[in-house]
Amino acid sequence: MSCVFIISAPSGSGKSTLVNNLLRREPNLLFSVSYTTRDPRGQERDGAQYRFVSREQFEAMIARDEFLEFAQVFGNYYGTHREVVERGQAEGRDVILDIDVQGARQLRRKIPDAISIFILAPSREELAKRLRARSEDSEETIARRLAGAAKEIEDFAQYDYVLVNEDVATASDLLHAIIQAERLRRRSPRVTARVEKILASFAAQPANGQTEQ
Repeated sequence: MSCVFIISAPSGSGKSTLVNNLLRREPNLLFSVSYTTRDPRGQERDGAQYRFVSREQFEAMIARDEFLEFAQVFGNYYGTHREVVERGQAEGRDVILDIDVQGARQLRRKIPDAISIFILAPSREELAKRLRARSEDSEETIARRLAGAAKEIEDFAQYDYVLVNEDVATASDLLHAIIQAERLRRRSPRVTARVEKILASFAAQPANGQTEQ
């Protein structure tokens, strides 16, 4: 059995860095690479950060009901394919879903037991600084992202955890701690399966409690 972790954040909050650090510490986690119709940025590679497809391809996948969730953000489609969660369940691996606020709303309805984590920068000023440091967007696009971030942050109460990314090392440790803690919660499928196995070992003993010779 596996746990599904939903991680969302306004663009520029450092989510990708934190998720990459987590995957280095927990290599058995299965990371969902989202599909998108936007163009690659910087040194992004198809199949690494995203799977880049045309708008026509994406809409054909929608028609075939291949996505657990999808949304349009700043004029581009983004979506999570069903295959990754099904694979995680089959392999008993926990799944990390890196998705926006719109997608998270959809997924919480479809996967009620999913654990959701919201990451944000400590202030508007810091977020703007990080967006400019990426050197990927025009000032007009940055202004649009900042306005969108304010709306996304309003959704913070819908998440199980809120993580303010002031320092990358500290935030990475906290994200890792959340994953570890959730694996030990009594509602975790993995914990339930393990406890049931332990109970079964008691049932296998004689009623008088003595070990069979």
